[in-house]
Amino acid sequence: MSELKDRLSDGLYGLGWATVKKLPEPVATGLGRRIADLTWKRRGKSVLRLESNLARVVPDATPERLAELSKAGMRSYMRYWMESFRLPTWTKERVDQGVDIKGAHYLKEGLAAGRGVVLALPHLANWDLAGVWVTRSLGIPFTTVAERLKPETLYDRFVAYRESLGMEVLPHTGGSAFGTLARRLRAGGLVCLVADRDLSASGIEVSFFGDTARMPAGPAILAQQTGALLLPVTLWYDDTAVMRGRIHPPIDVPESGTRTDKTSAMTQQLADAFAGGIADHPEDWHMLQRLWLADLEERGDGAETGAGVGAETGARAEAEAGAGVEAEVGAGAETGSGAGVGDVASGGQGVRAERGVPAERGEERQP
Repeated sequence: MSELKDRLSDGLYGLGWATVKKLPEPVATGLGRRIADLTWKRRGKSVLRLESNLARVVPDATPERLAELSKAGMRSYMRYWMESFRLPTWTKERVDQGVDIKGAHYLKEGLAAGRGVVLALPHLANWDLAGVWVTRSLGIPFTTVAERLKPETLYDRFVAYRESLGMEVLPHTGGSAFGTLARRLRAGGLVCLVADRDLSASGIEVSFFGDTARMPAGPAILAQQTGALLLPVTLWYDDTAVMRGRIHPPIDVPESGTRTDKTSAMTQQLADAFAGGIADHPEDWHMLQRLWLADLEERGDGAETGAGVGAETGARAEAEAGAGVEAEVGAGAETGSGAGVGDVASGGQGVRAERGVPAERGEERQP
């Protein structure tokens, strides 16, 4: 069964990249919306989990409002996929027309000063597209991490895909990825991490929409150890074909305190920046898994063994085939504007990357 699911995942991704990118853009957009609406109507676990998460973000929302938000969220989620399948065909001009991100001067000034830069993002809108904007529109290469997937052919697809977009993708091999990222930053380079979910025991506890969640330590530790700037980024869609975004001011390393204290303070500031962007555009937050510790404790899960440490890099996707068969194809390596390193275990060792933390028992796995 596992082998069959692996082949199905590989085949679905292959079909997406081979077929969707050849469709006229309006056709691909319409297809994505239809798939999203079918998925939403089925009221599967992913949709229900999305609504539960959104209820924390918009606590005064009525059930009707939450349903509206989750429907818009699934449409945003499938827009991500339709765009991502087509990104290899986008020219620099198309990227320039399709992305508008404010605050780029923080990134440019940091790199011009010879400092490395860490961009940290939540699961908002399309971080792959933001990554292409960085490499093609700004002409800035960056490095990220991808966890090895099964089947190997799927991992190879994702690495080839993201490298074709101008990203350096490091395989997760024990702690060596962290060392390479640190070297890139010390040389004045750019690292991008998706960093709003970490269910490992070593994740940093933060206050997030009034309750406790865990987020990866990696971005803060890399900034401390290398002197790199740590810049939060938030993204969103509006009613146009353009994706908007903002690079926020740098999060400084505190002048006093232990490394643990500094890491906690910096990660909380990241969480606060993420929360602001998510609150403004909740329908574009693609969090289809449990995040808050209270939700995990309800299931008796606790820390998720082998969940990777934090910054997701994988491929995210839950697609729905027309006959009502839900094909979950998310495992693995999502980089995009952000693909990340995950948490750094104590002493700066043992980085794990994950895009789509391994599925919580009984739940669909999120990309």
